[in-house]
Amino acid sequence: MSTASAFNPPPRILMGPGPSGANPRVIRAMGAPLLGHLDPEFLRIMDQCRDMLRRVMRTSNQVTLATPGTGTSGMEAAVMNLVEPGDNAVIGVCGYFGERVAQMAERAGGTVTRVSAPWGSPVSPGAFAGAVREAGKVKLAGIVHAETSTGVQTPVEPFAAIARDAGALLLVDCVTSLGGVPVEVDRWGADAVYSGTQKCLSAPPGVAPITFSERAWSAVRARETPCNSWYLDMSLLEAYWDERRAYHHTAPISMIYALHEALALVLEEGMEARWARHERNGRALQAGLEAMGLTLHAQEGYRLPVLTTVRIPDGVNDAEVRGALLRRNGIEIGGGLGELKGRVWRVGLMGESSTAGNVLLFLSALGRILREQGFRADVRGAVSAAESRLAGD
Repeated sequence: MSTASAFNPPPRILMGPGPSGANPRVIRAMGAPLLGHLDPEFLRIMDQCRDMLRRVMRTSNQVTLATPGTGTSGMEAAVMNLVEPGDNAVIGVCGYFGERVAQMAERAGGTVTRVSAPWGSPVSPGAFAGAVREAGKVKLAGIVHAETSTGVQTPVEPFAAIARDAGALLLVDCVTSLGGVPVEVDRWGADAVYSGTQKCLSAPPGVAPITFSERAWSAVRARETPCNSWYLDMSLLEAYWDERRAYHHTAPISMIYALHEALALVLEEGMEARWARHERNGRALQAGLEAMGLTLHAQEGYRLPVLTTVRIPDGVNDAEVRGALLRRNGIEIGGGLGELKGRVWRVGLMGESSTAGNVLLFLSALGRILREQGFRADVRGAVSAAESRLAGD
């Protein structure tokens, strides 16, 4: 009789577009004894998660919870609950995930206008405003705050003003930004904001934080047709998360434990301190890559500190470089998505993975491998430039 192979995942330094590394406290929390999904003690943990989510997302929204599933479940919950057949939606697309939002809105029966930008630049507020005017009565205006496929950060405020003036609901994808760069739901005036646990919150993938403004929740309650997704119907999910505790699904107990511990760690570090850490390490990495002789892909002034896209030099083999980093150093980075496949590497510094040590280790390892590929990488210059930025010079 055969036996199962030993379960022994190798240690990795996760520096791709997600997941990020998890704090040992989060991993330990997942091993805590299981409770029933209606156990009073588990309900107390859920309530604490809601409170912490509001603090991390900077909102007082009553409807704030975590949907079961990865960040895409948060995206689908936001879109499917707010878009009904015939609704007009204007979606900013500057990468892979903006297009995903647009496709979901179409599947919900919406009439979608895409406002596109090159993959490496943010969507133009002027073009977006023009599209909203031309579309007539717009129900939903959507943008991606942190585009994981391109490393672009889009300023939310101009789009919030456009949506407000048009009487539209503003949807913001914060999957890669929450916990790493400022997310200010109430100050922005955003109506539906969602994220994921596996990026800057540094928990395993499995639940998706989401929050709805009162305006958005009124739109959900006023729907003339049922939500296209039963599992992600927010009216059903909210009835489980609020004081009614109406049965909807068996909650992912261990993932709620992980979310609880991850949010506690974020708040213990302090939001401003956490944002500053990600900014410092991300800019140090970018300075090092440029000093090495590489070219950053995202437009200057709109580069995320938590996810950097760097162009692959001519003559360098994408898969060989990433494979060598994994085999020799245990470092995982990501390749390009969509039209950027084979053209860029995506290097993440999110949550627990955002450390000065990881910046310097990665630059040294990448430089050595690039030299073997025939690229004249200035490794010493790269490390020096990064160290200077880390020291605040």
